[in-house]
Amino acid sequence: MTRRIWLAGFVAIAALFVALDWFTYPPPLPAYAVVRSAWQPSEAWLYDRHGTLIDSARVDFAKRRLAWVPLASIAPAVPATVIAAEDARFRSHGGIDWLAILGSIRSRIGGERGRGASTLSMQVAAFLSSDLAAPGARAWRDKLRQMRAARTLESAWSKDRILEAYLNLAPFRGEAQGIGAAALSLFGKTPAAMTPDDATLLAALLPDPQATAPRIAARACRLSGAGDCTRFASAAASMLGPARSLALDPGLASHLADRLLTKPGLRVTTTIDATIQRNAAAALRRQLQGLGGTRARDGAVVVVDNESGDVLAYVGGVGGASTAPAVDGANAYRQAGSTLKPFLYAQAIERGYLTPASVLDDSPVQLDTASGLYVPQNYDRGFKGRVSVRSALAGSLNVPAVRTLLLVGVEPFRDRLWDTGYRGLVEDGDYYGFSLALGSAEVTLLEQADAFRSLANGGRWSPLRLTSDAPRTTPRAITTPAAAWIVADMMADPNARAATFGLDSALRLPFWAAVKTGTSKGMRDNWCVGFTRRYTVAVWVGNLEGDPMRAVSGTSGAAPVWRDVMLSLDQQGRTAPPKPGNVERRRIAFADGIEQPRVDYFLKGTGQSLIAAAPPSARRARIVSPAAGSVYAIDPDIPPDRQRLAVQTSGDTLAQHIMLDDRDLGPASDQPLFLASPGRHRLRLVESGGRVVDQIIFTMR
Repeated sequence: MTRRIWLAGFVAIAALFVALDWFTYPPPLPAYAVVRSAWQPSEAWLYDRHGTLIDSARVDFAKRRLAWVPLASIAPAVPATVIAAEDARFRSHGGIDWLAILGSIRSRIGGERGRGASTLSMQVAAFLSSDLAAPGARAWRDKLRQMRAARTLESAWSKDRILEAYLNLAPFRGEAQGIGAAALSLFGKTPAAMTPDDATLLAALLPDPQATAPRIAARACRLSGAGDCTRFASAAASMLGPARSLALDPGLASHLADRLLTKPGLRVTTTIDATIQRNAAAALRRQLQGLGGTRARDGAVVVVDNESGDVLAYVGGVGGASTAPAVDGANAYRQAGSTLKPFLYAQAIERGYLTPASVLDDSPVQLDTASGLYVPQNYDRGFKGRVSVRSALAGSLNVPAVRTLLLVGVEPFRDRLWDTGYRGLVEDGDYYGFSLALGSAEVTLLEQADAFRSLANGGRWSPLRLTSDAPRTTPRAITTPAAAWIVADMMADPNARAATFGLDSALRLPFWAAVKTGTSKGMRDNWCVGFTRRYTVAVWVGNLEGDPMRAVSGTSGAAPVWRDVMLSLDQQGRTAPPKPGNVERRRIAFADGIEQPRVDYFLKGTGQSLIAAAPPSARRARIVSPAAGSVYAIDPDIPPDRQRLAVQTSGDTLAQHIMLDDRDLGPASDQPLFLASPGRHRLRLVESGGRVVDQIIFTMR
């Protein structure tokens, strides 16, 4: 009987142990290599072409953690202080500190506040398995499972790996997890740069990450054992104060970081040069501060290496008075203004329609379109009369550009712009109409830089490169080298633009540079894009929200930034590019003193020595005003004789008469005035024999 009792007791005890073993069995823990490989930072990093960190971005907002920090990259004071504060016998126990457990039991029996007995190994085990209780849990089953997991961990991991994992997995203040995020967010340092006092404050934070500064300072004082602890009070307040300026995140390319850093842990090496990026941002910031937020709030700068297509600076904005600082001004579509004119004239020169010395008429013109009359105006609302192509481009005259578009054709010009990288032109030519010559299409600053770079490269275009691993594309020939060179020479001519911009504007540099400005309709965008043989610099100034700028012109907005950036670049490639073989140089003079004699350049075989405008007798006789399709309204409050319309003609109209419907208004050379009743009317230019030379239809209301 006694034997049976003993046997039953033994079985009961064994069953109890088996049940206890099963009840407290710890979950499986991953290997160190698995933990390292699975670590995913919440940040991503952007580096310049030389490996210098230029920006970072937070991509995962669940927790704030940086890259895994090896123990060797942490200041020795940190692990030493953490061990002393959290687990003094860490190096000697096997995962369970029995002395600490006995001390905790004795404190509880004595009615004292219980001391924690969790070892670093137990806490790491809890970090590694969601099945285990979080550090600080008091349930006996949780503790037993943590203890058993810690023993298992100690048998598989070295002490240094356990310590390293603890420092990387431990939660710190707020959402910061790991020594990397804690050192950066609390001290503005790398873990390697932390001082002994930093380590003491960090260790004081571990038991209660949300503690107040006085409580942390008091605990740091106890941990340090120092007699004078006044320094900890101010240090703790500073540590928990407003967000520090993170020295490890220069913030040099925030818009590019938003564009490229899309995944946690991503490390992107860009084509950016940190020095050029810094100089470009500084130049833009100075200009916007000088203009003031009431005149213009935003701007962007792009600098490109012409040969490689590498983007050396990408400044999407600099904040300041901006009301939309997160918008990327370098990649936003804005109206191009006059910056498209070089490509229009290059196409006309390439086709043999014009030369730099060809004479264009800068006088009022009215063009009939499907949506009504199109009446282009110059920037200053004035007209220059007869001007050469060189003066028209350099002076950014609008009417000559529209006349050139009539020669080239809207659709062919639209196709040329698309081939030159302007991918915002998704409609056909009819959609844009004649206003395309004046930049009614929307473009980005990156597209502008790449398009002008193609002119610097002899008319060859290829996509820009933003990252070091971006493919290099063989350039495509878009504009002929001769036409590209001639247009660049016109844009680099300070004398040709003197009438519009003066001889000493921000566009004139102490070395060769081709440049074009542009201002969009309603003063919403101001551009300055230009190049040397080595670099292309593109600048935009305006308001990202679309409201007009105030008192900002082509040379007072973007041009000063362009000039400063150009001057800051190195000295390479500052001479004029060599003339292509099929371009001839010739001394020219203008009949009737249209412009001063000069040296100009022509496609071989098209050169002339004397340039003269076509005489009136050589021009087709036609009615200039009223324009075809015009609609005029009679005002009953104005006397009728004050509302007469004038007939204007061009060309040789000798012996020709003006007919209004069936009424003869007299010789065309008299430029007659007339009144017309409400309704549709036909105005004809008629020869003496009755042949109709020209006619238009207009409406009176």
